[in-house]
Amino acid sequence: MDIEIIREICQKLTGTTEDIKWEHDLVFSVGTKMYCVVGLDQNPTSASFKVLDEEFEEMSNKPGFKPAPYVAKYKWVLIDDITRMKKSEWEKYIQQSYNLVQEKLSVKLRKQLGIIS
Repeated sequence: MDIEIIREICQKLTGTTEDIKWEHDLVFSVGTKMYCVVGLDQNPTSASFKVLDEEFEEMSNKPGFKPAPYVAKYKWVLIDDITRMKKSEWEKYIQQSYNLVQEKLSVKLRKQLGIIS
């Protein structure tokens, strides 16, 4: 697992944009709302993403995971090393995070982004 695989997964999702925030984080967003953040200047590479409310406690207590700083109240978790998860797990959790975030966007914005018709 590396940053490029995470980037590929995210870029397949409709309306995704990416940029660098806070000088060292690669941020994937939909409609200006973040759904995945990857640390660029770290070894090992860490990442954060949003999970279901009912998954948050369990995910936060898994080895290598913890509540994400600053956004844990929104049910975001931080994984300390992106290689802890397989590509299939990344696909699942990135898709889920994307879905949770884009569902909160206005219908008008989701139409503009091509998420709904």
